[in-house]
Amino acid sequence: MEGTLKQIQAYAKEINAFLPKDEQELEGFRIRFLGTKGVVKSFFGEMKNVPAEGKKSFGQTLNDFKKLAEEKYESAKAALNGTKEESSHAIDLTLPAEPHRLGAHHPVSVVRKQITDIFSHLGFVIAEGPEIEDDWHNFTALNMPPDHPARDMQDTFYISRNPEWVLRTHTSSVQVRVMEQGKLPIRIICPGRVFRNETISARAHCFFHQVEGLYIDEDVSFADLKQTLYFFVKEMFGENTGIRFRPSFFPFTEPSAEMDISCLICGGKGCAVCKHTGWVEILGCGMVHPNVLENCRIDSKKYTGFAFGMGIERIAMLKYQIKDLRLFSENDIRFLEQFTGA
Repeated sequence: MEGTLKQIQAYAKEINAFLPKDEQELEGFRIRFLGTKGVVKSFFGEMKNVPAEGKKSFGQTLNDFKKLAEEKYESAKAALNGTKEESSHAIDLTLPAEPHRLGAHHPVSVVRKQITDIFSHLGFVIAEGPEIEDDWHNFTALNMPPDHPARDMQDTFYISRNPEWVLRTHTSSVQVRVMEQGKLPIRIICPGRVFRNETISARAHCFFHQVEGLYIDEDVSFADLKQTLYFFVKEMFGENTGIRFRPSFFPFTEPSAEMDISCLICGGKGCAVCKHTGWVEILGCGMVHPNVLENCRIDSKKYTGFAFGMGIERIAMLKYQIKDLRLFSENDIRFLEQFTGA
């Protein structure tokens, strides 16, 4: 029995040191130690020669030896499979490189830059402000006091933590902040993201981008407003674009107007986009209301001014003939790649 135990110890050392180079060596190990006529099986055959008082101890030794051989086989097998898998995923340096995809500016960014460049030629400078605003800058200072029906024109996202805070519904709040500084004259454009609690569809979204403009000085007239916007339309859409103004209402301007351009898709003949009128609205405008000037501590008897505002997405839709507003925020590469050269 002592001789058998010494043999088991010698085999255990051999098993611990075993490191197969390939599957053939691993299979040889399995047959030698765990096969039907293997070493483990032969040692269990020695149980009949062991005295009764030593069977328990000898059986435990054999079980440990069998477990050692089985665990060694499984770990060696896993190691070989891992090496094989890594080899199959190795980098083949002879393969051609993956094609490099060119990036592109988002169409909203492209149109925003075009708009700001045009107005910069007229001396307008960019002004920016926070996207989370208080009630004063977003509504009250703009001649929309609490409970004023004009607030119903803009469905608003209020901040539940403080009902006085809102996600700005227009970038007019930036105009208020600049006017409050009291540095006159003022000639600014205010691009940025705004938010409306609207149902998402092909022509509306819960957020979009605006560019608003403001010019305040002595003797500013509606004629100045018209000439400024004429210049913008001709630069953005071309010399042959038709322009018209229609009377409208905005609480922060008086008089107020909406400006239309001839439909770029049908050339003014009438189509589904322009609702068969030949005209498409692109912006609202007007002379700054005296109440707004006084709210911002500007003497309305000495200074006058005009303001206008447009949606960047709407300008982009007309310029590039895009029919669904949702495309601007879906991050579809097939859509965005079309503007690589824009």
